[in-house]
Formats: sequence, C-alpha cells, structure tokens
Amino acid sequence: MTTKLKWGILGTSFISGVMAQAILEEGHTQLHSVAGRNEDNLRAFANQYHIPNTYQDFDALISDNSVDIIYIALPNHLHHEFIIKAAQAGKAILCEKSLSVDMEKTQAAIEAIKQHNVFFAEGLMYLCHPFATHISQVINEGHIGQIKSISGQYCAAIAEFVNPQSRGALYNLGCYPASLMQLILKQTFGKRIFDDYTVTALGRQGQDGNICESSATIRLNNEVICQLHTAEDYGLHAAFTVLGTKGSIQLKSNPWLPEAKDNQLSISQYEQAEKVIDITADGNAFLYQVKRIREALEAGNNALAHPCATMEDSMQIMQLLTDWEASTLKSLST
Repeated sequence: MTTKLKWGILGTSFISGVMAQAILEEGHTQLHSVAGRNEDNLRAFANQYHIPNTYQDFDALISDNSVDIIYIALPNHLHHEFIIKAAQAGKAILCEKSLSVDMEKTQAAIEAIKQHNVFFAEGLMYLCHPFATHISQVINEGHIGQIKSISGQYCAAIAEFVNPQSRGALYNLGCYPASLMQLILKQTFGKRIFDDYTVTALGRQGQDGNICESSATIRLNNEVICQLHTAEDYGLHAAFTVLGTKGSIQLKSNPWLPEAKDNQLSISQYEQAEKVIDITADGNAFLYQVKRIREALEAGNNALAHPCATMEDSMQIMQLLTDWEASTLKSLST
C-alpha cells in the first residue's frame, strides 16, 4: 500500500476508544471516520480522537470509498450482519470477538468473507502481542513433555456493561481461555484435533437470562482433558496452566491483557524449582493488533500470521463456544 491505511470505526463504545488510541499510538495508519447512533456520543468520540468524518448511519460509513478497513466494535449479535456488509463493500475487516453468537450467523459471515476475498481478523488482540508468541514458542520447545491437560479461567464483573443480546459470559469472556486452548492444541496436535471432542458443562443464568457463569470439561479424542471457567458478574481473575508429562507452564500475568512489561510465565519441571520468564514489548496488545494488521495488508495478505487467529481458527473457536453454551443450557434445563 502506498498511502496510509484509513480506518472506519463502527460504534463508540469503550473498546472503540481503546482501539482508536492504539491506532493513534501506532502512527502509521489513519483514523478516517466513526459511526454511532447517539449524536452527542459520536461528536464527543470524534473530538477526543481527532476523527474528521462522522456518520449516524453504519451503512453510510461502510459505503465511504475512502475507508480501507472497517473495525466492527458493535455487540456480538450484530457482528455477522456488518461483516457481511463490509465484505460486500470490498473492505478489510477487523471484528471484535466473538465472531458471532451462533454457528448459522458465523457461517454466513465466513461465506461472505470468502466470496469477496477480503482481509479478515477477529479481535483476539492478545494473540498479536509478543507474549502470545512467546507462549507458543515455549509450548513448541517441549519443556513440559507431552501435553496432558489445560485449564483456563477468566472472570470479570462486566455484566452491567454488556448488551443482553451478546449472549453472556461465554461470548464476552470465555472466548479468551477457549481461544488460547485452541491455539495450543492446534499447534501441538494439528487442526484435526477438533474433529472429535466432548463437552460437559455446568453453569448459572443471570438476570438477563444469559449464561453468566459456566465451567466446562472438554475431552479430546487423544484423551487430553481441558477445563475452562468464566463468569461475568464478579471478580477480575485470569489463570491459565498447561500440564505435561514432564512439567507445567503457568501464565503468571493476565495473558489476555498483555502490556509493555510485567508479562510473566513460569516453566516447572516436576519436583524442581520453577523458572520465571519476563517478556517485554513496545506496548499493549491493541497496539500490536494495529501493527500486525497494517503489516499484513501492506504485504497483500488476507489474514494474520500465527499465532494470531485465522478465519479457520475463528470458526473452530466459535464451534467450541457454541458447544460449551449448548452443554451449559442442557444442564440448566434438567
């Protein structure tokens, strides 16, 4: 690309502001336009991040020929609709996680991306950060032997801030440990590892009727057992551990919100002292997400490189989430 990549942002939520700040900080792309339905919020957002063009119509922004990439920062249940519209307009797309709220909508979005051959990335921003790269490398180096078990947990008190139609904790928070589990299992055993697995889950529903907390046990066909837990109405806690035949890897800091420093993991050989590793970077995960997307588009690629999530990865993650949801709902109905 010979000119600066121009971003159009759909939505003026908190996460839109975080991304807008990252775009400004990265400095090699341009905030061109933002769309929002509340005129006062839209004006304030545009002023805060020095965005020259505003729309109260999402479709009008997508149709703007000056916009190169659409950032979809809308509630989960709207993601597929605007992925399809952006793909039809020939735009590159960054869509916030989760990709959708069911597999039918997910498939429709993926088909549009494929049909129009556009760049697509799901906003699992942490996978763009050097911390995720280092986690991936440590797993590949075989320090802990053969992987036998993974456990991941992410809880945060966000229920009052999310749209009820976003379908609750699994799609708002559970996607993080599920996606990191998916990355590790796929790179270790290959993508066919998800052809056959079972999910057993228990949970509870919040006041909005959505799943607000759930724990799942996932058993793969190679007898690896994974346990995932999430809740959106209490706490702020992140934990992730991988157990192998020789030792374990534990993420000491939040892997889903990595920063420039204080990113830590430990490697322990059983019955030996743990080795703590610090990973430093140039900034947070959102900064790296902007950088990785710019580099991919400049290189003419339609997807981000490993360990970032590809379209196929996003499909697998969505299948895991919907299976987790189905098992939880089944337990609640009995």
